Amino acid sequence: MANFYTDTPELKFHLNHPLMKRIVELKERNYANAGQFDFAPADFDDAMDSYDKVLDVVGEICGEIIAPNAEGVDHEGPVCANGRVTYASGTSVNLDATRKAGLCGVNMPYRYGGLNFPTVPYLMAADMVSRADAGFENLWGLQDCAETIYEFADDDQKQRYIPRICEGETMSMDLTEPDAGSDLQSVMLKATFSEADNCWYLNGVKRFITNGDADIHLVLARSEEGTHDGRGLSMFIYDKRNGGVTVRRIENKMGIKGSPTCELVFRNAKAELCGSRKLGLIKYVMSLMNGARLGIAAQSVGLSQAAYNEALSYARDRQQFGHPIIEFSAVAELLATMKAKLDANRTILYETARFVDMYKTLEDISKERKLTPEERDECKRYNRMADAFTPLAKGLGSEFANQNAYDCIQVHGGSGFMKDYTCERLYRDARITSIYEGTTQLQVVAATRYATTGFYLSMMKDYAAQPVADDLKPMHDVLDRMTAEYEETVAYVMGKESQEFIELHARRMVEMAGYTIMAYLLMLDASRDAMFRRSAEIFLKFARTQNAQRSIFIKETDTADVETFKVK
Repeated sequence: MANFYTDTPELKFHLNHPLMKRIVELKERNYANAGQFDFAPADFDDAMDSYDKVLDVVGEICGEIIAPNAEGVDHEGPVCANGRVTYASGTSVNLDATRKAGLCGVNMPYRYGGLNFPTVPYLMAADMVSRADAGFENLWGLQDCAETIYEFADDDQKQRYIPRICEGETMSMDLTEPDAGSDLQSVMLKATFSEADNCWYLNGVKRFITNGDADIHLVLARSEEGTHDGRGLSMFIYDKRNGGVTVRRIENKMGIKGSPTCELVFRNAKAELCGSRKLGLIKYVMSLMNGARLGIAAQSVGLSQAAYNEALSYARDRQQFGHPIIEFSAVAELLATMKAKLDANRTILYETARFVDMYKTLEDISKERKLTPEERDECKRYNRMADAFTPLAKGLGSEFANQNAYDCIQVHGGSGFMKDYTCERLYRDARITSIYEGTTQLQVVAATRYATTGFYLSMMKDYAAQPVADDLKPMHDVLDRMTAEYEETVAYVMGKESQEFIELHARRMVEMAGYTIMAYLLMLDASRDAMFRRSAEIFLKFARTQNAQRSIFIKETDTADVETFKVK
């Protein structure tokens, strides 16, 4: 039987990272929940065994149900009639399977019907679901919106909505509008409070809404009359049971066709304020988007894994000139590089997930008791690391997913251009990952300050200080030189004292930082397990040459060159 968990040993490796012991102890409140809830573990080993068993179930459902349905879902797609969406038949089967297996709301606390999973195993499930069908991950993965309700809604709202999500109801986040894409400050969907009815009503249009006919929506709307910026926006919870929202149409997309991307019309749609007024964009959407971006990073890893597997399988079977094409150096190198990018992509994803687990769990504990000074410092440190690494995991990870999908088709040759092969769908599905939930360019904007303030450099030095196996010391020496090159290059940019010059080279600096950090992480992984040795060596060569190119390009420009790159 196909199982996407047991056939990918890299997942168990990352699940068993040394920091997981601390994460689980915090998440389980030193196992104080044992005996109070059915699934609460008694100790660390019990918790890890639970994660392992659930991920095994996810892997089996992905391999036996979701992946076999993916082709049919892609062809059939959802349909819109009379303002409502009907999923493709395979999507309905997938949803039914995940609901029956209890895989909904797995990261929610026990008291709401969840499994209280940390971010790490939750994203491993998303990784596998994405490998099976990236479009379905958009439906299943959007349940992570429940995290926003858990963090910011009042107790009554938590009690009413989170159990429904854990039972399998779907969610959407309704942010984008026809005239407000990435510029969410321009959102104009109107929220009006009715004193007579003691509730809010929403009116307007939302566009490009993933799973837009979901059961429960988080909606960004303008609650403050006369405002035109982010300070006038609030977050609302809309319940489909109350009516008032219709689907005008489903977008005809290039990929992820099983996931209905909708245009929604709100006509006096009854809604509830989530959290405080005026903080919708400033606080709640920023938190929501960080979680969504990490979800897209996981989706990118799953797509990269699928692309690599398809390319590897085809290269082993396809005969040319009397030999399988995997024996040709050009193909073998392509496959090895794909695997190195996949492993690099995955290692920064789960490093970021661990940072998120640490700070989010400590923040949650702070609502129950006062944190110690050490815990407060720890929370701040991990929060900053998560903020710095999330745009790298999403931005670079989505670019790697696109590259691997491209190379997968190249390995297939002319066959890869045909719909008879899975790689054609993977190529279309991967393209959106570097666009939605913040384009790669916006990830660069988010990451630039960590390059210019020296934060990424400090993380490189922290990784460099960690012990590695003796036979990896030459790799460590190369990374030391790459770190020095990065530091020197950033200093050159900052020495120009020009914001335009920084913006011109921001992507190059961020990519240099990301590639170097990924190479460090892969070296450390290889020190713990030999299965990463080959990828670590290959990715180091890739990263070193890519960084050298960027460094040369930057140092051969001056402030006067800024005008050269402006389109007139």
